[in-house]
Amino acid sequence: MRVATLNLWARHGSWSRRRQLLIDGLRDLDPDLVALQESVVTDDYDQVIDLLGPGYHVLHQEGGEADGTRASIASRWPPHRTWQTRLDVTARVDPSEFAGWVGLAEVPVPGSGGVPLLFVNHKPSFRLGHEHERELQAVRAARLIEEAIGDRNAVHVVVAGDFDAPPESAGVRFWAGLQSLEGMSVAYRDVWRWAHPNAPGHTFTPVNPLVRSGNWPLETGRRIDYLFVRCHGNGPTLRLVNCRQIFDRPVDGVWASDHFGLMADLEALP
Repeated sequence: MRVATLNLWARHGSWSRRRQLLIDGLRDLDPDLVALQESVVTDDYDQVIDLLGPGYHVLHQEGGEADGTRASIASRWPPHRTWQTRLDVTARVDPSEFAGWVGLAEVPVPGSGGVPLLFVNHKPSFRLGHEHERELQAVRAARLIEEAIGDRNAVHVVVAGDFDAPPESAGVRFWAGLQSLEGMSVAYRDVWRWAHPNAPGHTFTPVNPLVRSGNWPLETGRRIDYLFVRCHGNGPTLRLVNCRQIFDRPVDGVWASDHFGLMADLEALP
């Protein structure tokens, strides 16, 4: 299966030029499961369907911001079940912002022997000083995942998203199984580090001029977009075939988004 995550940057910047680049790139990538952040859905426009085309089942974040900005999951396979919840863990999390949300879609995966996959789009708080909120949001999202799994041992889980925090942060270390939070611990394999252990892999970087031309003029570069595979027993339940960044270079001078995305090809163990 091919999974991907990408922050679309809504319809900011030169949207008409970015739109065509995203359409061409996403349809060439042809992912099975996609976690999208800053997707726009209004009464007369669905950015996810516009970019991906037909053939996907879409779960949109309920509500969203005033201009329709939200987060979304797109799946090639019809979900068996879906869950979503706000992550308003403290009074500092603004409920009018789309950040502070997690969505889950349980889907069948061909060739996995009937073992379902839980695909998760995790979008915590984005403000630099909100690591406390991101820690609490990570725990709440992880608990929701465990509740969705229940007593089933045979469930694959992929967590994707724009975490707005670098690998050394407590919230990301929690996902990677490197520390506990709030009396809870989990273990997920960081797919980028799995594939490229010595590469920084920055996904929000001034190499992309859209970063410093927006709200982050002094940004120095961070890896804040992730794919994680849940571990069970002695390791991850899915084998990594390939992982790379997507939309990480301009085409004819056009950058697709202010974030680079990630894609990975994964397969079930025999």
